[in-house]
Amino acid sequence: MPTQDNFFQRVYEVTKQIPYGRITTYGAIAEFLGSKGSARMVGWALNSTKHKLDKIPAHRVVNRSGLLTGKRHFGGNNTMQNLLESEGIQIENNKIVNFERYFWKPGE
Repeated sequence: MPTQDNFFQRVYEVTKQIPYGRITTYGAIAEFLGSKGSARMVGWALNSTKHKLDKIPAHRVVNRSGLLTGKRHFGGNNTMQNLLESEGIQIENNKIVNFERYFWKPGE
């Protein structure tokens, strides 16, 4: 069983690969890492990156419905939305519009 630190580091490495203007989900990252069902742990890992946005683009990770569930971890209420919109992603009511268009599956 991998240690939490090892799992978190693997989450960071996958998150760094998310292309500009694309998003993925906590669950997609967990599944890619062979830990399907560990989406919440992916969220915990990314919560610890809030001061490393220049290195780990955690704002590009949303829940499976496209909701900005992690937005409260970015300081201001609209920071996550502003970052995504600056990359050309449209958001309405805290949700990605045309989610499938922007979705990036790790490993593909």
